[in-house]
Amino acid sequence: MAKADYVYVLRTCNADLTSHGGFQWPEKGAVNCPDWNPTPCCGNGLHGLLWGEGNGCLLDWSEEARWLVVRVLADEIVKIDNGEKVKFPRGEVVFCGERREATDFLAGKVGAQIRAIVGATATAGDRGTATAGDRGTATAGDEGTATAGDRGTATAGNEGTATAGDRGTATAGYEGIIIISYWDGDAPCPRRVIGHVGDGGLSPGKKYRLNDKHQFIEAD
Repeated sequence: MAKADYVYVLRTCNADLTSHGGFQWPEKGAVNCPDWNPTPCCGNGLHGLLWGEGNGCLLDWSEEARWLVVRVLADEIVKIDNGEKVKFPRGEVVFCGERREATDFLAGKVGAQIRAIVGATATAGDRGTATAGDRGTATAGDEGTATAGDRGTATAGNEGTATAGDRGTATAGYEGIIIISYWDGDAPCPRRVIGHVGDGGLSPGKKYRLNDKHQFIEAD
């Protein structure tokens, strides 16, 4: 018999471990959906972000929220909303705690793969690559690449590239590149503003964001 392949899903719950509709999640162990339907649409399943990647707005960012990591059979995952989240019929809660603890735990399960884990803190050395998802923090050394999602913080060293998503902030060292994305109306993809440290008033080591005219300004 072939060995089963498992994946990990990140999700949040209320302080009492309830979620939408009052569904009760366990702090640890098996969990099952009582009305499972594999149709690729929201509802009739347990929901979360596969490998922690997806739409960070779907998670609870309040201080009281509990962050769960759930182990799920790979062939039972159903992607919905263009991959922004997934649903599944059953799983095993393998971690329950605060955001940083949960994302660190999940990062340890990712292995050598690069994942944009929502809310995570990713750090890489010189010439390394650090990637974090929405509201995450990515830091890379000289000549490194730091990428964070919407409302994230990206910092790279000298000659590095720092890229942040919508309403994010980016910092790069000497001869570095700063890239910040923003959404323009109903455009299907975000637009990007690119700046080179040393040009256009951009200084090394300073944090920048975009104003309402999509121009770089120094962040507070």
